Amino acid sequence: MTKIVNHWIGGKTVEGASGAYGPVTDPATGAVTTKVAFASAEEVDAAVAAAKDAFVAWGQSSLAQRTSILFTFRALLDANRDAIAELITAEHGKVHSDALGEVARGLEIVDLACGINVQLKGELSTQVASRVDVAAIRQPLGVVAGITPFNFPAMVPMWMFPIAIACGNTFVLKPSEKDPSAALKIAELLAEAGLPDGVFNVVHGDKVAVDRLLEHPDVKAVSFVGSTPIARYIHTTASANGKRVQALGGAKNHMLVLPDADLDAAADAAVSAAYGSAGERCMAISAVVAVGAIGDTLVEKIRERAEKIKIGPGNDPASEMGPLITRAHRDKVASYVSGAAGEGAEVVLDGTGHTVEGFEDGHWIGISLLDKVPTSAKAYQDEIFGPVLCVLRVDTYEEGVALINASPFGNGTAIFTRDGGAARRFQLEIEAGMVGVNVPIPVPVGYHSFGGWKDSLFGDHHIYGNDGTHFYTRGKVVTTRWPDPADAPAGVDLGFPRNN
Repeated sequence: MTKIVNHWIGGKTVEGASGAYGPVTDPATGAVTTKVAFASAEEVDAAVAAAKDAFVAWGQSSLAQRTSILFTFRALLDANRDAIAELITAEHGKVHSDALGEVARGLEIVDLACGINVQLKGELSTQVASRVDVAAIRQPLGVVAGITPFNFPAMVPMWMFPIAIACGNTFVLKPSEKDPSAALKIAELLAEAGLPDGVFNVVHGDKVAVDRLLEHPDVKAVSFVGSTPIARYIHTTASANGKRVQALGGAKNHMLVLPDADLDAAADAAVSAAYGSAGERCMAISAVVAVGAIGDTLVEKIRERAEKIKIGPGNDPASEMGPLITRAHRDKVASYVSGAAGEGAEVVLDGTGHTVEGFEDGHWIGISLLDKVPTSAKAYQDEIFGPVLCVLRVDTYEEGVALINASPFGNGTAIFTRDGGAARRFQLEIEAGMVGVNVPIPVPVGYHSFGGWKDSLFGDHHIYGNDGTHFYTRGKVVTTRWPDPADAPAGVDLGFPRNN
């Protein structure tokens, strides 16, 4: 019997009423294992209404109550790491160790939310005028929404809702319909932790559900992570409806390798950053820029390492890389490799014909490595979101920086060098929101914010960290003047000496 994933509204599972369902496949076998209910606009309205009702009490609850529940949730999340990772592997396809790492990075943001009282401290200026004080405080927005991608079905929602609810908001999550089960498991753990009904809700669906969240008058803010075209649409539509928006888009992350770099370390980093999680992550390194005469040696070192990666089902402990999420996505990724030679690239490794014995119907693609890729090639220009690494050649550091800065994306970038002066120049001159120095995937820890530049971010706020707290709250300044008790009217004795 096919499993059905339903909505979570008002603290309980709610069966889909629209009659529309989407398929969820096991990427390793290609078989449909689950159906997920697609919400109608009316079902989204019900989730928002539940969140709005819950906000009346939750928005006024104490910080002690909120953080106590989050501490309990953190313990439950920690105890259920394996169970959540198994759900991720079954629907996304990534290997179990990658799925466990995803949960661990989500836990970092729960940790941050447990200490949200530090971020929510206000400011006070006393005696700005005679008996006048000014205080600045931050208050929750109300109902906020999160729209999250398939590649991190647990981590990305946890970049959003822990901080949102810790700040006193209520939350409606619309996870990817391709791998929805992790979100439902998280909802159950939050309920077990004692989160009041309606504070956290999950609605599944497609564009119908998304558009209703973007236009709903009771949704005050929208957080999104996904591709650049959709991020732009989310930002434009939600902003037009008067909402606060943070919309994180796509990427083409470059790794600049200077001639003085440790080429073995650079090759190790390039392989792990390009092919980990089958390249289905917005911080994957998808373009290596080799400076000077090191290109041939670096490409050979990358090839040697890449050929040794074991590809197989995510639940096989021997597997180092799993399948892609869907058959359609697998075919799209393969098309970039198939067309690369015709656009002037040298195909060093072609993974388009890869299969896994016993799992021939899975969404498999092998490691692909393209060298001497021209900037005009589609494999370079587009975000592929698969295990395809492009190597570009430049003569100088300056040429490499100019190439990277010419990209419309500005999510993350890295430099590999032993020269501190070159690294310092790079971190100041490069046009990207996150920079690694001898670190291939510079994803910030939870107390620093994550976000890119240019077409990789739409909106003013990065996600989590201090920016997350600011995004999910709004500032208020209170100016107060009280008469001195000694100036009380005659006949009222407050126990203070009177002025003579």
